[in-house]
Formats: sequence, C-alpha cells, structure tokens
Amino acid sequence: MNLKQKWRRKFKYINWYFPYLFSGIRVVDVNEDLTRITVRMKLRWYNLNIVGTHFGGSLYSMCDPHFMFIIMVNLGKDYIVWDKSAKINFIRPGKGTVEATFHIAMDRILEIKEEIDQIQKSTYWFKAQVKDEDGTLVAEVDKEIYVRKKNKAA
Repeated sequence: MNLKQKWRRKFKYINWYFPYLFSGIRVVDVNEDLTRITVRMKLRWYNLNIVGTHFGGSLYSMCDPHFMFIIMVNLGKDYIVWDKSAKINFIRPGKGTVEATFHIAMDRILEIKEEIDQIQKSTYWFKAQVKDEDGTLVAEVDKEIYVRKKNKAA
C-alpha cells in the first residue's frame, strides 16, 4: 500500500480528531489525488464567540493542517513537511455554515519537489479563503509550509 492509499484510509477518520470533533469542523471532501481538501463548520453553541458569530480560533483551526497534509502526502516519505507560520485576516463575522477549500495543483507540487531536490529546503506560502453559505468572504488564511529533503544518513 502506497502513502496516498494509507492517507486516503486515514482521512475516513479525520472527523473523529478531537480538535475537529469538539468544534464542529468536518472534512467533507478529499479528491482522489489528495490535492484538494474541503472543510466545513456549522455555527453551534460550542463554537461561537461572545457576540454570537464563529469563534476566530475555530475558524483558524478548520484551516490549520490541510496544506501541510497535501504536500506531505504528495511528496512522499523522503521529505519532511511542517507548518511554519500562519496569518488569518478576519474580513467579516462568520455566521451559519462556513467552508474552506485547500488546493495545490499537482504541477505546483512537482515544482516544489524539483526545487527541494536541488536546494534541500525552503518554505512556501499558500492562501485559502473561508466563505459563508452565500459565498461571502469571512476570512483569508496564509500558511507558510516548510519542506526539507530527508537526510539519507539519518
């Protein structure tokens, strides 16, 4: 079983991951080649803030690991991939159900692989948008992902 097949099986259980389970976050779609992940969160009593809209921490949590997962799974076991930093810009209050899609084109993943094979390590920035049911922008998230070629001696 290859790495993509293993991760595809693991994604069946990601909604049971405690930070997602207890904040109402759900992974609702993962495409076949694991380059696109869609996440949704309904507004519930346990994920709203003092003014009755989505808690900012929950909005960020729904965006946290997905770009890292996409790169890690697609590069394979010869690479180390970590979230390095993030920035979230809250545009307007999130009400109702919000959704975000994280996508990295396979061409971009192959460019990253080629670059890392030459220079050994680098960081890359990716952007995602959180939108409400009407498609209105709620927040933008910028994620910096660190990628390094594994040391063969280690």
